[in-house]
Order: sequence, then C-alpha cells, then structure tokens
Amino acid sequence: MTASKWQVEGQYYENCSCDYVCPCVPGQMMSKPSKGWCTFAMGFRIERGRFGDVPLDGLGFVVLAHTPEEMAKGNWSVGLVVDERATHEQREAITGIASGSAGGPMAAVGGLVSKFLGVETAPIEFKRDGVSWSVNAKDKIHIEGQGAFGLDPTRGPLQLSNTGHPAADTFSLARAANSQVTALGLSWSDASGRNNAQYAPFSWTG
Repeated sequence: MTASKWQVEGQYYENCSCDYVCPCVPGQMMSKPSKGWCTFAMGFRIERGRFGDVPLDGLGFVVLAHTPEEMAKGNWSVGLVVDERATHEQREAITGIASGSAGGPMAAVGGLVSKFLGVETAPIEFKRDGVSWSVNAKDKIHIEGQGAFGLDPTRGPLQLSNTGHPAADTFSLARAANSQVTALGLSWSDASGRNNAQYAPFSWTG
C-alpha cells in the first residue's frame, strides 16, 4: 500500500486470558501471564477515520493474538478480523493500521510478532451501556466486559495511566464477563468471569 497520512479515533475494548488484573502491562511485558501464555482480542470501533483519501468512519476491526510465554520474549502470532462492510481499499487501510505496517502505535510491537495469521472478515457489532460493553463478530469472536470499581464507585471505573499500551496510554479496568474466540486458527473460551478486560477511547495517527 502506498504510504499515506492517516488518523483514526473511536473506542477500544480488550479481553485477555490473564486473570484480572492482567500482570503484563504493570510487569512491562516481562511478567509471566497468568496461564503461562496469553490470548487476547482487541476490538476497535472507528468513529472517525481516514487513510489518505479513504474514509474509515463507522468501521470496526479486531486484533487477535497469542503469545506463548512472557510477552517481551516475542514469538507472537497475530491476525485481524475486519468489518465485512469494508471495501477492498478500506480493508487494506485497516490492515496497514492494525498491523503497524503503515506506522502508528501498533508498529511499536511489530518486532515481537513472528507469525501473521492473516485477515478474515465478519460483521462486527459493538454494544455499550455505561460501563458494560460487548464486541461480537458473528461466530468468530464474542467478548464482554464490565467496568471495575474501587472503594468509591462514584468516582468511576478504576484506571491505569502512563501504561505505554499501544491501544491507549490510559485505560479503564474491567472484568471479562465472557470471552469466545474461534478465528484465524486461534481458539479460546472463558466464561468464568475471572479473566481480564479493559477499554478506553483511542486516537491514532500515522
């Protein structure tokens, strides 16, 4: 794809297989994931966006990945599920943005990825009701989260700041209500309510 200036912003939602609270960010990706490995799904709802002359408003995508041990050791397998409504040009633009090949925040983790699993398409639905949310991509992905609160719930959900996370530097913590993934050769199911989730507005440029 020809290099173009781009910008996307909207809402980000993530579930991972680690127990709440995920140790990977506070441990600078050197802590062992709760299960020794980590599978995660990061859903992005683009509210406003453009890649050069290609508009991206209203589209969505999900980054799926598996890391076999501590995240900093690399050897990640990563793939994408893109909104089936996207045209060929929009799908190419989103792939460049989400993979980091077009620059931007995701390029920072590119050196950790050893296998690109490819791109699949599906209808992607985002739902939000206050601090409860879900991302559904037909029979491929379903993740749900419920915002987590501290001692004074009137102050809003707990947050982590200055994280360096490529999706959002500050995000709200949540408990995953349900996590189901069957796509791109990855399979993960957890409805225990014990695993980690997080969410935030996001704004990326490249």
